[in-house]
Amino acid sequence: MEAPLVRDLGFRPLPDVWVEMQAFTVARTADTRDEIWFVEHPPVYTLGMRASREHLLAPGDIPVVQIDRGGQVTYHGPGQLMVYVLLNLDQRALTPRKLVQALESAVIDTVAGYGVKAVARRDAPGVYVDGAKLAAVGLRVKRHCSYHGMAVNVAMDLEPFAGINPCGYANLPVTDLRALVGPESAARFRFDFEPRLLARLAPSC
Repeated sequence: MEAPLVRDLGFRPLPDVWVEMQAFTVARTADTRDEIWFVEHPPVYTLGMRASREHLLAPGDIPVVQIDRGGQVTYHGPGQLMVYVLLNLDQRALTPRKLVQALESAVIDTVAGYGVKAVARRDAPGVYVDGAKLAAVGLRVKRHCSYHGMAVNVAMDLEPFAGINPCGYANLPVTDLRALVGPESAARFRFDFEPRLLARLAPSC
């Protein structure tokens, strides 16, 4: 089947992109081409649908937005690549779990090229390096179609993560690729990551 259309949205506020993801998903039909959106956001904390606000420790002046993905609380900001996957899961023979695994595996494949050994955890979705979280996953599925996706910490200010329990885990360390001798920009990571993600999403036959 046709590969997803890839869009680069640049640097845009999360609430605006969230509304566009919802509208795309509501309007799509069986003939709508899947899309992947890459974007960076200004600083914002997001809470999943059933997230507990007790995991917001000291948000300070950073806006807090409750959105319709799964998971608890996380932080988004410049230098973090957001990967939004707007896919028809039935047509791609994907379950939500298989989509999570595809996203995680594409990151693991990519950072291996930088000499970084990363792993996924079934009990806490995402990608980890030596116990520190490098990428977080949060999805929503409506009418068998996904939106939201993954956040990969590339070269960002990690200090705002101290204002929360990342993904609902107290004292969970967070890292980025810059600290691990990886690329210095989200654009460079995307260049290496995109073909690996598309390969992971291609139907197997």
